[in-house]
Amino acid sequence: MTELDDLRNKIDALDAQILSLLNERAKIAVRIGEVKRETGAEAYAPGRESEIFESLARRNNGPFPAEGLRAVFREIVSACRSLEKPLRVAYLGPEATFTHLACLRRFGSSVEAVPVETIPGVFKEVERGGTEFGVVPVENSTEGVINYTVDSLIDSDLKITSEILLDVSQHLLAAGRDLSRVKKVYSHPQAVAQCRGWLEKNLPRVEIVEVSSTAKAAEMAAKDPDAAAIASEAAATLYRLEIVEPKIEDRPNNQTRFLVIGRKETPRTGRDKTSLVFSIKDRPGALYKMLEPFANRGINLTRLDARPSKQRTWEYLFFMDLAGHVEDPSVREAVEALRGECLFLKVLGSYPADL
Repeated sequence: MTELDDLRNKIDALDAQILSLLNERAKIAVRIGEVKRETGAEAYAPGRESEIFESLARRNNGPFPAEGLRAVFREIVSACRSLEKPLRVAYLGPEATFTHLACLRRFGSSVEAVPVETIPGVFKEVERGGTEFGVVPVENSTEGVINYTVDSLIDSDLKITSEILLDVSQHLLAAGRDLSRVKKVYSHPQAVAQCRGWLEKNLPRVEIVEVSSTAKAAEMAAKDPDAAAIASEAAATLYRLEIVEPKIEDRPNNQTRFLVIGRKETPRTGRDKTSLVFSIKDRPGALYKMLEPFANRGINLTRLDARPSKQRTWEYLFFMDLAGHVEDPSVREAVEALRGECLFLKVLGSYPADL
């Protein structure tokens, strides 16, 4: 027996041990599902899952790569969760959009992912109980806030239960690799905006056709030999397209933030964010009064945006993300102090921060 044969035998023995332990874990997951049903606990607990991943990352001494560890255990957790209770999650579809990829990153491949055509449609699907959760994009590091999501959060009683930060790489896809054949490019408006500089430099006279999603763009390009699409690597695989040019986004650190929405609030984990929307009284010092409750309590504001309220001319709604959970005494006190200065205030949710 050669050394290679001996090493392979050791791998086989270790794989058998891993398989046995996976089945032991699955048996415990089945019992956890029974206990959750008896007590009325939620099948999906984002705080608990974050705790699992963080604990494993701290204990990993290598050489197994950290990102690989997270990917492996994401699927283990997903498969075991499906034994507790099958989970349905709506997302802004179709398949192979970046929202679909964000859904799989959070819930794993054992979830039943339900594509929905519009962001308001995702909210409605969760509200009516067709799915337990929904995944929607809320902002991009290049193009800013996605207004359809913000409007839906204001109008809905659903809560933000977790967030997903996804590095986004846009690729130029086509049936063949000959860039000179491309006469039009299909993509979603956000993707087009993220790649505007590259398009102007490399395809200045090519027609840009905006469609409902990057995945739809890939589907259309697959049917048109003179067209290309700006979409994900997953879309290239799904529609059997070539990646003509990889990573054509203008800014290399292109990241999109997604929200998981649900009907119930998420308990505090000690590593949380809270999102608010409010409007303030128009008077001198109003902006100072808005920030003062948080500054006095040492609470970090991680985002503050303003947009027209659509109710009155020159009246604005403010969207705020802050470090902490609304159950934290300091956060609760600050929010109540802010409420006294507001015409309107709504807590959109407290949830584990995605690092």
